[in-house]
Amino acid sequence: MSGHSKWATIKHKKGALDAKRGKIFTRLIKEITIAAKSGGDAEKNPRLRTAVAAAKAENMPSDNIKRAIQRGTGELPGVSYEEITFEGYGPGGVAILVEVSTDNRNRTVSEIRHAFGKNGGNLGEAGSVAWMFKKKGSIVIPKSAAKEDDLMNIILEAGGEDLRDDGESFEIITDPSAFDGVLEAVKKAGLTPDSASVALLPDNYIKLEGAAANQMIRLMEALEDFDDTQNVYSNFDIDEKQLAEVAS
Repeated sequence: MSGHSKWATIKHKKGALDAKRGKIFTRLIKEITIAAKSGGDAEKNPRLRTAVAAAKAENMPSDNIKRAIQRGTGELPGVSYEEITFEGYGPGGVAILVEVSTDNRNRTVSEIRHAFGKNGGNLGEAGSVAWMFKKKGSIVIPKSAAKEDDLMNIILEAGGEDLRDDGESFEIITDPSAFDGVLEAVKKAGLTPDSASVALLPDNYIKLEGAAANQMIRLMEALEDFDDTQNVYSNFDIDEKQLAEVAS
């Protein structure tokens, strides 16, 4: 069972906290700008290629993408962003990683600390939980869209690692280097993912129920809602009945 895919499902069903297109674009532009610092050619820069593909999937205008790349390479003036990863714990002792891009470290540290404290969590030291996560490609497909055997054949032929049954969804796991190829194969098969990203996935999950599960969802929403937040990862799991309640 995968708490990561369930959180993706929750966000998808709730219209995702990023439902406002302005917030989606802001996060994608930050990611493109930062990625372009390592080179403005998407064919030679995997991180930039992934960021541009995500922007195009959200129908971001080409001019916006171009300007974000030019700000990253220095061709255009722009804000200098600092990338910070916060590590902490949520209700029930679950592990949480928060990746942010900010132009004001002090403001961001204060806001993140406040969100943890207000919602039953606390910040940890650097390295306290990061060891529990590994970078993997994650593609979440609703079960109604594909048969398990057919999907397994698609991902194995494309170089995927695993297919996980997560109740209402399938989660395809890939090595980061194989992510683009597997995602392309999935789309060529006529399947539309609920979510698709290279993410930090935990080795193990902690099941939360009742009040602790609800509090964890509130904490995740609070962390996701910051303008500086790029990604939030956790190793919590939640049962299908409570998932339906919080996603409604």
